[in-house]
Parts: sequence; structure tokens; C-alpha cells
Amino acid sequence: MRKLFYSSLILTALVGGLFYLYQSLPDVSVLKQRNPKSSALMELRAEEYRQKGIRIARQQIWVPYGAISEHLKKAVLLAEDAAFFSHKGVDVNELKEALKKDWETGSFKRGGSTITMQLAKNLYLNPSKNPLRKVKEIIIARQLEQALPKRRIFEIYLNVVEWGRNIYGAEAAARHYFGKSAASLDILEAATLAALLPSPRDSRQKGALYRRNVILGRLASVGHLSQAEYNRMKQAVLFQKVQAEEPLLPQTE
Repeated sequence: MRKLFYSSLILTALVGGLFYLYQSLPDVSVLKQRNPKSSALMELRAEEYRQKGIRIARQQIWVPYGAISEHLKKAVLLAEDAAFFSHKGVDVNELKEALKKDWETGSFKRGGSTITMQLAKNLYLNPSKNPLRKVKEIIIARQLEQALPKRRIFEIYLNVVEWGRNIYGAEAAARHYFGKSAASLDILEAATLAALLPSPRDSRQKGALYRRNVILGRLASVGHLSQAEYNRMKQAVLFQKVQAEEPLLPQTE
């Protein structure tokens, strides 16, 4: 009887926890027709800047999917989630590898996140490595995949992802770094922006340059640029006006 009692108690707690979890999840269906005006990450960054006394205006200009360079789309996919158009929000194999690595290291550093999972986190969650947050991220990612077509998910991602200190979305990033629209980005510029995504606020030129060349190599491997173009582009500096030892992104204190 005691075992039955404790089993029932545990089951009730689990059911209650799952009910609470689902009740706290956002309604992603509104994204079918409505562009998000802000995101959890944007609000978090704004609060961080306020606490540090940093005054820096948010840069974001929403543009439709067709107004973003195909070069940038390809570069981001190859850099962040090459299987995006074939999985259902969660790349099971990558997630298994991430969990295995986290278990071996005793941490939760490797997320195994797809673009859809990144979008779920950016829009609705905090960036912590808490396991419960990861569960929410996975559930929301699956909801996004059920509610929205892939193209819409990618469009939202490209418009809200962080690309610098209070710089969000491809259009704002293209204008900030290259003085042009997102539609006009060439292959080299697209690879450069994709290289900033892992550390958009504190990247250093050396690390970003290495990532850019890796992405260029991947673009060459799928025939998006020739070997000769790759050999030429990988010799280019990251930004003409950025010195090797300076922070890659502007520092406004």
C-alpha cells in the first residue's frame, strides 16, 4: 500500500508538472499572420544594458523572406542547421550527440539546437542551460513546426536573431556592417554575417575570421561557389575598418 501511495503521489506530481508546463507555453499560432514586435532575448538584452547604464538603440528592420539574400540563407543554414528543411524542429541525432557530450563533461553547454529551437528560445525563453528550459525549447520548437511552414520559421529567425549589440535581423545587420540591404549581400558578406551568430556581441576578428572561412569552405563543398572563388575569398580581411586586435563589434558605454 505504501508503494502504491508513493507511486500515485509521483504520478500526480508528474501530471501536474506537465499540465503546468503546457499551460505556461506561448500560443505560437499568432505568428502565422503577425510578426513579433519583440522577443525574450531582446527584452533581456535591453535590461542588461539598462543595468550597466548603456544607452544603445535597438536596430531592427523587418523584411520579407524574398528580400533577404539567397547567399545569406545558404550560409546560415550551412553554419547553424544544414538539416533544417528535413527535420521536424529537432535534429534527433545532433541532440543525442549534445546530450552525450553534456553527460561526459557534466555540463549543459552543448545545446544541439536547430534553427527552430533557437527561434523558440530567442522568442520566448531565457538563454540559460537549465534542463527544464531545454524541454520547453523542444516543445515550443515542435509547436512552431506544426503551426508554421518552414519558410515562415526561417523568415522569422532571420529577422529576430541577434547580430551584434542591440542589432537584430538580417536587414539591420547588413546595413550596420556593410551599408547595404540584406537583399544585396554577396557570398563573402553573407558568410561573414553567418560567422557572427555564435558570439554576436563579443566576437574577436580571429575567431570570426576562422568561422567565416569554414562557412566559405562548406559553401564551396555544395557548389555554391567555385574552388577558385573560395581560395580568393578566404584571403580577404573580415572588415576593412576593423583592426586585428580590436573588438569586432562596436562598444557603446
